[in-house]
Amino acid sequence: MLNVAAIDVGSNALRMTVGEVDDSWAVKTIENIRIPVRLGQDVFTGGTLEETSMQHTEDAFRRFQRVAKYFDVSRLRAVATSAMREAGNSHLLVDRIFSVSGIQVDIIESDEEARLIHLAVADSLDIKNKRTLVMDIGGGSVEVTLSTGNNIVFTSSYNIGAVRLLKILEKKGDTEKSFNQLVNEYAEPARRLIDLEIGDEKISVCVGTGGNVEEIGRLRQKLFKTESDRFITLTELALLIDRLSAMSVEDRIREFKLRPDRADVILAAAIVLHLIANQAHVKQIAIPNVGLKDGILIDIAKELSRAPRPERREQVLESALHLGRKYQFDEEHALLISKLSAELFLQSTSLHNLDKSNLLLLQVGALLHDIGHFIGTIDHDKHGLYLLQANHLIGLSEREQIIVANLVRFHRGKSPFPDEESFKSLLQKDRLTVLKLSALLRLADSMDVSHTSRITHVTIKREKNGWQLKLSDGLMLEKWTIEKRKELFQEVFGVTLDTG
Repeated sequence: MLNVAAIDVGSNALRMTVGEVDDSWAVKTIENIRIPVRLGQDVFTGGTLEETSMQHTEDAFRRFQRVAKYFDVSRLRAVATSAMREAGNSHLLVDRIFSVSGIQVDIIESDEEARLIHLAVADSLDIKNKRTLVMDIGGGSVEVTLSTGNNIVFTSSYNIGAVRLLKILEKKGDTEKSFNQLVNEYAEPARRLIDLEIGDEKISVCVGTGGNVEEIGRLRQKLFKTESDRFITLTELALLIDRLSAMSVEDRIREFKLRPDRADVILAAAIVLHLIANQAHVKQIAIPNVGLKDGILIDIAKELSRAPRPERREQVLESALHLGRKYQFDEEHALLISKLSAELFLQSTSLHNLDKSNLLLLQVGALLHDIGHFIGTIDHDKHGLYLLQANHLIGLSEREQIIVANLVRFHRGKSPFPDEESFKSLLQKDRLTVLKLSALLRLADSMDVSHTSRITHVTIKREKNGWQLKLSDGLMLEKWTIEKRKELFQEVFGVTLDTG
């Protein structure tokens, strides 16, 4: 048996969970600690962490360190989210925490936060082969994640967390009577973006996570005399919002036995939860009572067991397909060009000397090469670059994302030149990768210039006097286009290319 621990430095509180890992690498929680240090209160009003909050955080980590020692924890991971991401002096607090406790805090990006939360959800609910929407309602931000089975296809973070909204309300000096209107006003841009991502796709499972959501589940049990606190219908949530709106914070503390640091923010959390779920056209929200810290424990257990993570290739391609559909691409053409690009890559490895990780980048670039048509056909390569800069593909690093964006930019037209800003941002070795992959992508795209799928398979091979692309007879348009676009291939690889 091994004991592992997770620490979540959130905007509304600090949390620690200790778990016991059994012989099958499953995790059982054996200790939960919550310390109400509201870092978001400082950051969302002044932009930095105040000295008092930093001292309280140091004290909390001294306690966490003692707990870890008591349970003989063999692996611990501490992460910080929205408030620490935004605080101008968060690096100072990270250093002070390490000095007093020996615990290193990682300030994680919203994508990693969403991945860990989704990991916990997938472990607690049956979402296999289901379209799932996960809403994590935090103190500083709301993470919205869309997945198919275990593959995340979209995730985005919105600055409409409960503590942040509360601080905005206090700053504006409004009364609680205007709270519902204020929350909806600030959440409206997020609602529109979420509507664009979800579109007409039916959501099979809608999930809510976070401390406020768990409390909403318990309030459902009390108010509506139900057996379960593990879900709430949208009708019940609307009634709960009406009830909370009519009460003061003091009333909520007295009547519902809520902690003061929960009673003041739960209304905002409930409104945001209802708004997003309503946009997804679901009837109820599952509340599995898991969150970031649970995902960390599961992640640690998987690492200890050396269990393989979900296939990155599958994850990235699923995310790319989602993005293509979002911008109404020609999916049949995109899939064909991706297939032909891969065939060219695999048959010419002795020429380009690139590894399999670059094959994935080529296939993603091929899938998305035409998404710029959503904005306009003229300069659609430039529009595609813009869309790839504005939308992150799940599973790609920032460097890989830039390479893919450049492939989309240079799949047609002139060759990449150093005066292009997108190209200049790359390391020298990555510029060469873009040139090589662009040369292959241009050839593949030429083979379906008419979007009629007349070429479904390609053979390229080295001959005595250069390289030859073997094509069937009767493909005059395709051959003419390849002749027109093969210049980059010949220039980059220093060979001749014959189309037979």
